[in-house]
Amino acid sequence: MSYLEQAKGLYGMIGQGQIMEAFEKYYHNDVNMIEPNGDNCDGKDANREREKQFMSAIKEMHGGGVTGMTSDEEAGITMVENWMDVTFQDGNRVKLEQIARQKWEGNQIIEERFYYNMPA
Repeated sequence: MSYLEQAKGLYGMIGQGQIMEAFEKYYHNDVNMIEPNGDNCDGKDANREREKQFMSAIKEMHGGGVTGMTSDEEAGITMVENWMDVTFQDGNRVKLEQIARQKWEGNQIIEERFYYNMPA
């Protein structure tokens, strides 16, 4: 299976609301996630907790999707532009947009870097 097909599988699960299931399936135990400011979060356990915290901050999901997706199969890299429209627990509704660049090791993501601007 190509890296592009794997990325489509990942975002297909996310689109069906299977966010944590997708995380367990597609992320490596040693995954490193990098925020736009350069902050790193190392390891699946630490990143699982960050995902859970983010999900618990959401009161309502209004929509989301993938705008574009591409891959460099030789380098094992995929890039996905996506968005989500959410209302947080504090009542603030925002449309979040980002690009995620994933480096794959086998069938799992070993590194993911995010590019986004925080909503004003």
